[in-house]
Amino acid sequence: MGLIIILLVGALVGWLAGIIMRSGGGLVFDIIVGIVGALIAGFLFGGGASIINAPLSATSILYSLLGAVILLAIVKVVRRGA
Repeated sequence: MGLIIILLVGALVGWLAGIIMRSGGGLVFDIIVGIVGALIAGFLFGGGASIINAPLSATSILYSLLGAVILLAIVKVVRRGA
């Protein structure tokens, strides 16, 4: 059950980050961005700031969204440079 919640929240976070950064990715891309963004947030802001540890916490969702936006910004820079 926890994995399903993480995937759903990751998809939501990735979708919101995609809207903010205008990435245009699909559902699978959004889930990956959301979960990797959550891992980035956990690394940058401490383990409790990630949806991996507390998937339904407003704080962890906001930090994960910030991590996903950072990830999409990095992806845009890499794509532009290639």
